[in-house]
Amino acid sequence: MKQLLILSGKGGTGKTTIASAFIKLAAAKSYADCDVDAPNLHLIMGWKDEPQKKDYYGLPIAEIDLDKCIACDACRVHSRFDAINAEPNYKVNPFACEGCGVCVYVCPVQAVVLKPAVTGELRLYAEDGKAFSTAQLKMGRGTSGLLVAEVKKELKLAAVDTKLAIIDGSPGIGCPVIASLSGVDMVLIVTEPSISGISDMERIINTAAKFGTKTAICINKFDTNIENTIKIEQFCKKQGLPFVGKIPFDPGAVQAVNNGQTIVDIQCASGKAVKEVYAQTMELFFEKGNG
Repeated sequence: MKQLLILSGKGGTGKTTIASAFIKLAAAKSYADCDVDAPNLHLIMGWKDEPQKKDYYGLPIAEIDLDKCIACDACRVHSRFDAINAEPNYKVNPFACEGCGVCVYVCPVQAVVLKPAVTGELRLYAEDGKAFSTAQLKMGRGTSGLLVAEVKKELKLAAVDTKLAIIDGSPGIGCPVIASLSGVDMVLIVTEPSISGISDMERIINTAAKFGTKTAICINKFDTNIENTIKIEQFCKKQGLPFVGKIPFDPGAVQAVNNGQTIVDIQCASGKAVKEVYAQTMELFFEKGNG
């Protein structure tokens, strides 16, 4: 099973809108939403049944046994993240604790222990030979990259018989993006013609290059700034990066998303354009030598 990952250097570029359209156009049997901080692909993919849910245990959280505690203050003093409060009794703030274990090490009476903590929820939709893997990270937890790896693992374990899996990644270039990049066959970067869009596009291109992953570029809302659109196309040409097309700004896309549809479910300018982007991407993805 070959994996196509769709990324954007920043939020709001239309990455998930394009990913959902690709899933529909490919009639994909296997796909995932790796934006575990704010997953939303499930809202427009039309699954009727509830997913299989499973708690995800990430980094542990410290816990203080007040019966053993002698109020020596060592744990609070050595906590780099100000995770321990002394008043009225010594207590760990679960949103600040990073599970580093320093407090356990410095406690002279073994009053502090690290305990497993639920840091997220894995969700797997599976029916009729199809699978959709996603997850929701709990607020304040910092193990998004590890959870993304589990989302991809769950998708593989579903063992769907298909040649193509489409993965909707996270915005940015942080841990969840790096975890998403691991093992994929190609990355499609969705950018927009703004100064921040160009800057973040370059950052995600550089990140993908460190993995040696084949990368292609498309521009969403290209007609909102033609000058910057031209700059992006020239950049791709200069860097030798495949440019697979442009999608216009389209109020119809907003209407489709608000109705829980993809842009290829209705007749609209963006839907027509994304079909061309999809065709170019698939030709590049399945060309000889790519996997």
